[in-house]
Amino acid sequence: MALNNTYEARLVQQETAVGAGVQILLLALLGTAIGMGPAGWLTGLAFAIATWAVLSKALHRSRTRSFGPANRVTLGRAILVGGVTALVADSFESSPPVTLLVGLTAVALILDGVDGKVARRTNTSTALGARFDMEVDAFLILVLSVYVATQMGPWVLLIGGMRYAFVAAARIWLWLNAPLPPSTARKTVAATQGILLLLAGANLLPHAANIGVVALALGTLVWSFGRDILWLWRTSRTSPIEEVPAEEKLLELVSQ
Repeated sequence: MALNNTYEARLVQQETAVGAGVQILLLALLGTAIGMGPAGWLTGLAFAIATWAVLSKALHRSRTRSFGPANRVTLGRAILVGGVTALVADSFESSPPVTLLVGLTAVALILDGVDGKVARRTNTSTALGARFDMEVDAFLILVLSVYVATQMGPWVLLIGGMRYAFVAAARIWLWLNAPLPPSTARKTVAATQGILLLLAGANLLPHAANIGVVALALGTLVWSFGRDILWLWRTSRTSPIEEVPAEEKLLELVSQ
């Protein structure tokens, strides 16, 4: 049995290595197609290495015996996000091909609704898969906000940084770690951030309209976070906070 467990664990690690290889292949294709500069290459390679290292460590710690179909979809999204990240980094040196950037981002956003459905239909929802999905989503929003900020100003970075600021604050104020009730509004706001940033970044609308689109994204995000923080604060004042394991909290968020 121990040999079988070791064998399957090795297969799981091999899948992450394949993902890193596909990421490098995508970078090579992008580099050939657009003549990507050093900034794009270095950023894309750093993303590939960091994703492989963090995911491999997480898989080892969780002792996952099967990577699973949903995680494969999420890994595919991560590869696309790596390509978007490289293009955005390259945009600081030269004008990026907007059509290519929009195309990769659009596919990544579409697949965002696939991995969760696959996990539920195959009954393979895990805390690791939930965290993986969440981190890929958050990083894509951060990268898109960086890209749009180059056109509209640093205030756009508030969109990409808000989730990371909340996580940092939760390390200080522990009541922010309490579980939240299910909310369709929260899910809708989160899902629309990437769409609105992509619309603004594509420059299909006049500049004033793009500013309105990004302002709408930021406004709804502030409202969503503000509502949840207020609910958590009121709850912490009226009832003691129970320590919720991170794995249980992530699974609850995914099922909402």
